[in-house]
Amino acid sequence: MTDTLLLTGVVGSTAYGLAGADSDVDVLGVYAAPTTVFHGLHPPTERTATKVSTDPDRTLHEAGKFARLCLSGNPTVTELLWLPEELYQVRTPLGEELIGIRTAFLSAPRVRDAYLGYATRQFRRLEARGDGSFSADTRKRVAKHARHLARLVHQGLELYRSGRLTVRLADPEWYLDFGARVAAGDLDVARALMARGEADYAAARTVLPERPDEDAVERWLLRVRAAHYTHPCCKGD
Repeated sequence: MTDTLLLTGVVGSTAYGLAGADSDVDVLGVYAAPTTVFHGLHPPTERTATKVSTDPDRTLHEAGKFARLCLSGNPTVTELLWLPEELYQVRTPLGEELIGIRTAFLSAPRVRDAYLGYATRQFRRLEARGDGSFSADTRKRVAKHARHLARLVHQGLELYRSGRLTVRLADPEWYLDFGARVAAGDLDVARALMARGEADYAAARTVLPERPDEDAVERWLLRVRAAHYTHPCCKGD
């Protein structure tokens, strides 16, 4: 029994327009495990439903786990469904269907918490360092993390307001500069970003529902299971 790739694409810094000469190429994807493996004692769930490899860096989530992560509002997996066309590598019919129901995964509370809520909690951890100073060997990591959080605030607000996600950043240099300033100890710029983000969310009118459309997601997942089911008696036929 073999797994089947349904959808893969290049994500991360390349997708955002933030990649530098030393940036890795990150690939994210969805695969379908044979349906019969879910009938046994050890079905692929949670940790065993994710496969990670390197060169290139590639993370693949089994269809069921991917759906659950998207329903939770997870930004990292959600962006796979909103990539520019040229960044997709594998697009099967079921992968196309997954992209086609991408708005079914969205809900206002989960988007707000997964984007603004997560960024707020992470910036507070930076503030807890006191004077905001960072050693030379951690500044690069802090800069990357800070621009990642700023991106989440802005992309999440767009998604919250419009129900659409633009993965490619309009002004990558702004995010690079923001990360560098935070890594240099300027936590005031981070505080200002978060204050503005919270105010924008509070004032925003969202088009998103209170709950995701789990029925639409389940119908897709059941089609995946039906398409990858082979009766044990038919193996090798």
